[in-house]
Amino acid sequence: METWARDRTKFIVEPIAKGIAKLGISANTITLLSLLLNILAAGVIANDQPLWGGLLMGLIAMPLDAIDGPVARLLNQQNAFGAFFDSVLDRFSEGAILIGITILLIHRQEYPSVPICLLALLGSQMVSYTRARAEGLKIECKVGWFPRLPRVIVMAVGLILDQLPVALSVLAIASLLTSLQRIIHVYRVTHPVEDSSEMRIS
Repeated sequence: METWARDRTKFIVEPIAKGIAKLGISANTITLLSLLLNILAAGVIANDQPLWGGLLMGLIAMPLDAIDGPVARLLNQQNAFGAFFDSVLDRFSEGAILIGITILLIHRQEYPSVPICLLALLGSQMVSYTRARAEGLKIECKVGWFPRLPRVIVMAVGLILDQLPVALSVLAIASLLTSLQRIIHVYRVTHPVEDSSEMRIS
């Protein structure tokens, strides 16, 4: 889905990235700005303003997160640290939003939704960790229904429509299932089925 979205939004992202690159703003600066905006959005959400928090996250912070990669390419700043920095700050951003939602739920006394939000937080972090751990073992692991982009979209829509119990339930279930998909994928890669010819008894 993320590749599909990048292909469909390239005609918008590329001109913006070129404009930012001409200003000399580094990709890491954009990544950091996206994190700060997500932290601000989390504070807005925690202050019982889910609509504005969702708009800030979905319409400003998320597009910025899509621009840092093209800017890095245009400025020839693609390197291992940049990829690492982007991934780590993405985790902080997602965690901050879900912590803000947890505070909002407690403030509203919607206590049954709190453990669901915590499961969503756990699931979203595990989706990222399973991929990172697999790639640390030199195994490509991009499988799964719910990578970061659909998670962010579900959170933003849930906030804007103020339908957090539904959004969090979808996020929790889909994220945990995606983690399971990646575990199964790595197991299959590391335990290939033997060729039938090798299994024959001579």
